[in-house]
Amino acid sequence: MHRFYIVNNQVQDGTIHLTGEDVNHIKNVLRMRIGEKAILCNQEGKDYYCSVLDIRSDSVIFSIEEEKNSDTELKGKIFLFQGLPKKDKMELIIQKAVELGVYEIIPVMTSRTIVKLEDAKKEQKKLERWQAISVSAAKQSGRGIIPRVTEVYSFKEALEYANKLDKKLLPYENEKGMLFTREVIEQINPADSVGVFIGPEGGFEEREVQEASKYGFVPITLGKRILRTETAGLTALSLLMFKMESGI
Repeated sequence: MHRFYIVNNQVQDGTIHLTGEDVNHIKNVLRMRIGEKAILCNQEGKDYYCSVLDIRSDSVIFSIEEEKNSDTELKGKIFLFQGLPKKDKMELIIQKAVELGVYEIIPVMTSRTIVKLEDAKKEQKKLERWQAISVSAAKQSGRGIIPRVTEVYSFKEALEYANKLDKKLLPYENEKGMLFTREVIEQINPADSVGVFIGPEGGFEEREVQEASKYGFVPITLGKRILRTETAGLTALSLLMFKMESGI
């Protein structure tokens, strides 16, 4: 069933008035007809199961048949602080992170970040592209929300932003001991807010790990092998998704 995202003021007396880019997609790409079913999400965890009531030039009207709380969202929230990688790796990371249940993605400039987003216009285009990937991945994976991709943060800004979180993890190639990693993961509760800080190619500098530790980030290992930046984040998110969703 097709999935679209709305805001609450589009819900009116048992109907939903869908406008914007989705109208063209529904009419000319999906070629939906009156009576066809779809799920419309208010981006706050509520799903409306609807059928097409009317198709107009600038809107599609849906009739609400049933309301349900989304069952695809974690009770807690996972924040991915991702050191900016080279080329288009960030697009893959965003796509898979959304599929794995991330709540928010924060791109971060670290000491070893190679990519430089110095042009404001280019950065804005990047951010728009990244957010569009989040929307697409959210639709594909049946998310009840669209995870936000924030503006690019400095390393210090990212640490300060993470201050509000319940638990904070920093996978680091120089850490040893999977037993400690297991202990840290086991302490996470399903409703916790959890930050995961992933370094770019080349990883973190030692001083950055020390600075992050002062802000409550716990360095952990993800195994004996050195993982690429796009692999490390997804590995950590997979562990967290399993722990927080299973409640084990």
